[in-house]
Amino acid sequence: MCGIIGLTGQERAIDRIFPGLLALQHRGQDAAGAVTFENGFQLKKGNGLVYNVFNAKNIERLNGNTGIGHVRYPTVGAGSADDAQPFIITTPYGIALAHNGNLVNFFELKKDLVENELRYLNSNCDAEVILNLLSVEMTRTDLKNLTPEKLFAALRMVYDRLNGSYAVVAIIANKGLLAFRDPRGIKPLIMGSNGSSFCFASESVALDLLGYEEMNDVKAGQAVFIDSGGNLHKEQIASGDAAACIFEYVYFARPDSIIDGIGVYEARLRLGEELGKCCKQEGIMPDVVMPIPDTARGAALMVADVLGVRHREGLIKNRYIHRTFIMPTQEMRIEAVRLKLNPIKPEIKGKNVLLVDDSIVRGNTSREIISLVRSVGARKVYYALYSPPLRFPCVYGIDMQTRGEFIARGRSIEEIRRSINADALVYQTNEGLIKGVGAGSRGFCTACFTGIYPTEIPRSLMDRIERDREAPKLLDE
Repeated sequence: MCGIIGLTGQERAIDRIFPGLLALQHRGQDAAGAVTFENGFQLKKGNGLVYNVFNAKNIERLNGNTGIGHVRYPTVGAGSADDAQPFIITTPYGIALAHNGNLVNFFELKKDLVENELRYLNSNCDAEVILNLLSVEMTRTDLKNLTPEKLFAALRMVYDRLNGSYAVVAIIANKGLLAFRDPRGIKPLIMGSNGSSFCFASESVALDLLGYEEMNDVKAGQAVFIDSGGNLHKEQIASGDAAACIFEYVYFARPDSIIDGIGVYEARLRLGEELGKCCKQEGIMPDVVMPIPDTARGAALMVADVLGVRHREGLIKNRYIHRTFIMPTQEMRIEAVRLKLNPIKPEIKGKNVLLVDDSIVRGNTSREIISLVRSVGARKVYYALYSPPLRFPCVYGIDMQTRGEFIARGRSIEEIRRSINADALVYQTNEGLIKGVGAGSRGFCTACFTGIYPTEIPRSLMDRIERDREAPKLLDE
């Protein structure tokens, strides 16, 4: 899961891309980068937060009215500086590209590019694979006169070879800005215009910050091209059953974002309402309901409302600590819990506390939080999740790619409860998840909960992905 932004118009692009990346920082804390175009590409990228990578000096040299940016959270590869995005290739024309998602057939495509297309790839990032595939197909067109129709025809050939999730922004030197989304719409991509420029981003919050009022989502399987004259071209490249990542609404997206027409905060309120019903059915009646900040705040409000009990803030978050879910090692996650959260003792001491959280992956963070709340005098600690048990690997770009990482894998709810030392444990139902997000007739990818994947996942590919994810962890140990 990463964040991308692409912009073209009359103003200096980096002056909007930089604050746009800050708005998307929650989507990736491992690396950041941007490239602009003016008589050539200007690139700056590296490991770290946006503020660590960019400074006044390198922002000053990123000239041009067209640019793209990226914040990275690694899923393929070990997350080295070589894997930071965007990537640039010199032929044809010159193309720069940034990507959010995960190619399931990354290893196969990389091998094919090296052996058959004689391409040298300098990283283990699937964005470089997409960039080279686009370069290969565009080279086969009439390069003297690149029209939107020819570009879209080349893109169809790229789509035919990709399996997985992808939302992409790319600059084609002296030609324009290209954006496209996978046929299932697994990864979000929204576009906006303000009369003088066009902007694409992973979430609407970036466009809100930059003052774009006219916004709509790039459709699943759709490509949008803004040519050098500022003309807008759209094409439906491929189609498939919609399968937007439901974990965006559960955890990843900012609550003030709107994704595919669904407000994230409103979705979390509805998820909390459904969870409250589950708690009621289980006979849980706490003295107070408290959210695990920040994601669960909306859901906790509704749980308290359904149960008719008080809602209180009992854990205060240190906002200078990164999101624990996307920290690279378990040791860092556990340490960050105590650094990140501090209890308000009078609100907890002597009370039966119901903690509301978005999800449990490995269980160690939940166990630490419950221990923290008990240490300041809670009489009982109940734990409720507004998503169902996570049991299956995500192959589309969330760092849950090995079966052994899931505490719910092969365990009953009671076994999980004992493992995290809660007095009671309540999960959302799969039906409540869909109803809560407010799907209607839309489709979602719920593979991490149900094991039903929207694209074909051969067993050999799943095994290879898991081996790739395990290798860096062995080094960490």
